[in-house]
Amino acid sequence: MRISFRAVAVTAALATTAAVVPAQATPQAAKAGAATVRVATYNLSLNRAAEGQLERDLSTGDDAQARAVAEVIQRTRPDIVLLNEFDYVPGGVAADLFRDNYLEVGQGGADPVEYPYAYVAPSNTGVPSGFDLNNDGTVGGGDDAFGFGLFPGQYGMAVLSRYPILEDDVRTFQHFLWKDMPGALLPPGWFSPEELEVVRLSSKSHWDVPVQVGRRVVHVLASHPTPPTFDGPEDRNGRRNHDEIRFWADYVAPGRASYIYDDDGVRGGLKPGSAFVILGDQNSDPVDGDSVPGAIQQLLEHPRVVDPLPASEGAVEAAELQGGANAAHGGDPAYDTADFADTAPGNLRADYVLPSRQLRPVDAGVFWPVRSDPLSRLTGEFPFPTSDHRLVWVDVRVPAGG
Repeated sequence: MRISFRAVAVTAALATTAAVVPAQATPQAAKAGAATVRVATYNLSLNRAAEGQLERDLSTGDDAQARAVAEVIQRTRPDIVLLNEFDYVPGGVAADLFRDNYLEVGQGGADPVEYPYAYVAPSNTGVPSGFDLNNDGTVGGGDDAFGFGLFPGQYGMAVLSRYPILEDDVRTFQHFLWKDMPGALLPPGWFSPEELEVVRLSSKSHWDVPVQVGRRVVHVLASHPTPPTFDGPEDRNGRRNHDEIRFWADYVAPGRASYIYDDDGVRGGLKPGSAFVILGDQNSDPVDGDSVPGAIQQLLEHPRVVDPLPASEGAVEAAELQGGANAAHGGDPAYDTADFADTAPGNLRADYVLPSRQLRPVDAGVFWPVRSDPLSRLTGEFPFPTSDHRLVWVDVRVPAGG
């Protein structure tokens, strides 16, 4: 029997191929002691242009894109997966439809996969702020919302899990104000004093979703910072991206999280010694692209965080064949996770699964097949059959413990 938890607003060694990867653990195996758990993030681009459209598209099993992204998940078989750009629908309806009609139905010859537990919650995207946040002289539209979106919940998130989600301990930070972060990189002079009283840090939200793996709790720290583009010389999106990433760096660092408060008003960060995985489309490459310098390094170089460096041969091949901006990149293309425009910014490492040090990585990869691999039909080139992002997975060893 499926058990789902849904938060509903009271208001509105490197893997180098993308071959079929067997699941590494089962919830039953975790009961006996240490378990190897596959954790993944996937910006699957299941966002739609109008409110209600995703629900309609998922109401049958006929949507070609949904079938393809479901097959990617079935081929990689993560135990816990964060879905970015999955429109929020109150009541978890879209997450249920995606599981029922796509994930639990074999796609393209892959075996079905079941996720008994799901978590969804509202997103700041498309929620009107009532202010002219982009300073274009008018109030309204996606760019004046708390997070860019044409309707509330566009570009939302969902967490699917084969392990129980501890619903009573979930923390969300949707309403945390940007100005309340000490030393925030707010664009100087851009926001009025009245706007600073409402402007939120999270472009979507930040979630701390505890998952029970045997006798151990693993905190899934999920987010999707805004792209550091689509602005002007004030770099308001680049600055916001930096601080959205910084939020988790502070949250997991003892002594640096006293300023943080969640949507229930509870203050502080993660309890010292807690196991966690930071995951999501961070929209920041450590070397290339338009990020504020050092943005993603706040996590990659964090003393409590391990970077397993997921890689693929498909990304290397794509950079060589597509050329353009890729030819001038300084980063290793093996670590790219997103196939962006060849003119600018080129392919980048944007998506991350970053475990805490007590969760030892044993394997990692990016689902990006080379062209000769039959599964390359699931990634392809623009217009993509799935998404311009690739699923990123890491296998971590979760020690037995209380």
